[in-house]
Amino acid sequence: MLDVGRHPNIELLTYTEVEKVEGEPGDFEITIRKKARYVEEDKCTGCGACAEKCPTVVSDLFNVGQGNRTAIYSWFAQGIPSTHTIDPDHCRQLNGKKCGICAKTCQAEAINFDQKDKIVKFNAGAIIVAVGYDVFDPSRIPEYNYEAIPNVITALEFERFLSASGPTEGHLDRPSDRAIEAEIKGLEKKFKKSQKMLDKFEKKHNETSSKFYKAFQSGEYKDEEDYKKWADKYAAHLTIATPLEDLKKKAESFATAKKLAFIQCVGSRDFRFYPFCSGYCCMHSIKEAIIAHEHGPETTSTIFGMDIRAVGKGFEEYKVRGGNNSNISYRRGRVAEINEGANHNPVVIYEDTLEQRVKREGFDLVILATACEPGKGTEQLAQLLDIEVNEFGFFKTTPSLPLDTSREGIFVCGCAHSPMDIPESVAQASSAASRAVQTVVGKEMRKAS
Repeated sequence: MLDVGRHPNIELLTYTEVEKVEGEPGDFEITIRKKARYVEEDKCTGCGACAEKCPTVVSDLFNVGQGNRTAIYSWFAQGIPSTHTIDPDHCRQLNGKKCGICAKTCQAEAINFDQKDKIVKFNAGAIIVAVGYDVFDPSRIPEYNYEAIPNVITALEFERFLSASGPTEGHLDRPSDRAIEAEIKGLEKKFKKSQKMLDKFEKKHNETSSKFYKAFQSGEYKDEEDYKKWADKYAAHLTIATPLEDLKKKAESFATAKKLAFIQCVGSRDFRFYPFCSGYCCMHSIKEAIIAHEHGPETTSTIFGMDIRAVGKGFEEYKVRGGNNSNISYRRGRVAEINEGANHNPVVIYEDTLEQRVKREGFDLVILATACEPGKGTEQLAQLLDIEVNEFGFFKTTPSLPLDTSREGIFVCGCAHSPMDIPESVAQASSAASRAVQTVVGKEMRKAS
């Protein structure tokens, strides 16, 4: 990405949307909308001081909702350009409230709340569509209880947990434990605020609140307004202190997830959703299980699947090495249901097809290998480009011309074409670039003749 940003012959138009495509192969006119960041790119140094001071906290989509960010943010640390963006849906200033803290904090004076969208037009000889994909929503399979059981997560969420820059800083903390820890932090803030109010009464009357409250309940104090107010405040304080103490005791037993289950083909190879194999899921699960074992040598992983499709060069050896060196076991069987057991542990119910028996097994964490599905804007983009999509929603090509769309001069690669892994996507991107060059050179040769 850094090399792309520095390349003299590559112009990056980030934070933009295509609005119109006209023309013919070799001479397309493309109209795009460059959306307002409300931050001047040429001034912003990417220092992050504005994000540290921003008071508005929202869910972080880059971390798949497992972490938080502020209303002014950088999508991820290595992004190009190295600049920040203000979220207009959540920014207080842009929604008519008084704030502007980011503008006061920014020493580069890069904040510009008056910035507007810009319409930009440019010409291109060829177009390559590489818009990627979305992941299947596992809540569409109710028997897996994805949203009901906190410790059932997707492979993409688990990927962010494994990352040192992710919401757990690379630790395999369970979502149920993280929720309790977040609740403890919230109660601690309320506890401190409540304690400050009680301190004033204790200082005034030179007595502890607990001792006073016992005496007040036994009728030793007259029902004066000041005493009644003190008693009410202490009673309210106990409704915070008691659950806080209970949660802290519970949190003492928390540990990182050690026993993992990976469920393959969630939405893939399933006639209810997508009948095709998503291609990369098996190897992705094995990779995640190996990395999890590197994080904690005592970690064990069980991969449930109809079969493991290790079709690339060296992939079968990688699978075997994972089993031999990384505590990975491969269980042939389709998972029928996931329930919640004690301590929020997911319980996997599956048929062991080798033994022809239905079994139940509990795990610390269950990871769903979700299907690769077309991006949500694929249909709209296809109409805009005047190209076709296939029966699954990916951009349509033919076996004889696997990178050519239904419109001459427009090509496709990666998971915009079909589900595929990174090496295959890179190889296909090189091929698409070659096809684009052929279109441009062919147009120039026709002009010369």
